[in-house]
Amino acid sequence: MAVNAVSYRIPRNDVAVPVILLGAPGAGKGTQAKRIAARYGIPQISTGDILRENIVRNTELGQKARSVMERGELVPDDLVLPMVADRLSQLDCAQGFILDGFPRTVRQAEWLDEFLRNCSLGGQTIPPVVVSINVGYNQLLQRLTGRRSCPVDQKIYNIYLQPPKSDCVCDLCGTQLVQRKDDREEVIAERLQSYQRQTLPLVEYYRRQGRLREINGELAADQVAAETFAAIQESAASAAAGGA
Repeated sequence: MAVNAVSYRIPRNDVAVPVILLGAPGAGKGTQAKRIAARYGIPQISTGDILRENIVRNTELGQKARSVMERGELVPDDLVLPMVADRLSQLDCAQGFILDGFPRTVRQAEWLDEFLRNCSLGGQTIPPVVVSINVGYNQLLQRLTGRRSCPVDQKIYNIYLQPPKSDCVCDLCGTQLVQRKDDREEVIAERLQSYQRQTLPLVEYYRRQGRLREINGELAADQVAAETFAAIQESAASAAAGGA
């Protein structure tokens, strides 16, 4: 699809940086996205949220997407990309934004690059900083298959990493903890394998461009956040100096 130029007006001294978060399910992208959003005052954006918003607003694209989703099919790029373009053109993205779960393919990454080349963030055209949060396969399995939740107060535990005081019983109310069907090992293993197949070409795409920042997601969450902030600041400084 054609990409239209977008220009934002923001204070000259503010640095606007688009951030792309990559990482397998369970790597901690959601946690880090919230920290980035709080630190820089920029929105966290996911294609799921965009789709839901368009469906709720009953836009033309939302109507088409709903019919596709009701058939159990993936929403194609010719519907997703215009929605993403519209969302990124809104004023709250003027200071930058965090993309979680987009792009998913090299084709989407190429489209996003073209879109951002036609954007002026704070008077500059700034490429995204791409942060890949890397966690080993066994650690991901523990994080995902170990999740248990209380059906009463919704408190989340992990039997390997953050277990309750008593075996499989909620600390707060004593209710038996439950495991979601999609947290079972056979389901998780397929999700992780699918992610690897889909995302590896995307990781290589950004690595070849010299944009990829890889962070050890097995570190403490505070340390992961500190390294993520450092990567963002480095990219922003490079852009401000004309090195992007």
